[in-house]
Amino acid sequence: MPGKAHAVQNGAELRDAVKELAESLGLETAIEVEVGRRIWGARRRIDVVVRHPGTRLTLGIECKYQATQGTAQEKIAATIEDMKGWPIRGIVVFDGDGFTSDMVAYLLSTGKAIEFRDVRKWLELYFGV
Repeated sequence: MPGKAHAVQNGAELRDAVKELAESLGLETAIEVEVGRRIWGARRRIDVVVRHPGTRLTLGIECKYQATQGTAQEKIAATIEDMKGWPIRGIVVFDGDGFTSDMVAYLLSTGKAIEFRDVRKWLELYFGV
């Protein structure tokens, strides 16, 4: 897949791959950034926060990986809803063979989710790098 040195195996590897890719474009990154609480009281953390050092344009990225089919994919809709409470714009980056074609279609239709293979181009366009 474009943008990958190797296939990721889990969510932490996906997060780290997104961070490394952003940094390769000259962008600043931070991981697990705390930004308040979710509606049920749990601390809200953004997996990767990316910032352009010149313009200070900032983007939060939630990383979701699913290797096999299951219910984890259904939690992404809640993540997209939760992003409305962030103080910055956010997207979900997803990867793995476990997402059903219906879920992939839904995620892409929201305009708030992209496949990992498309992250490089998306970041280049968003940040103008």
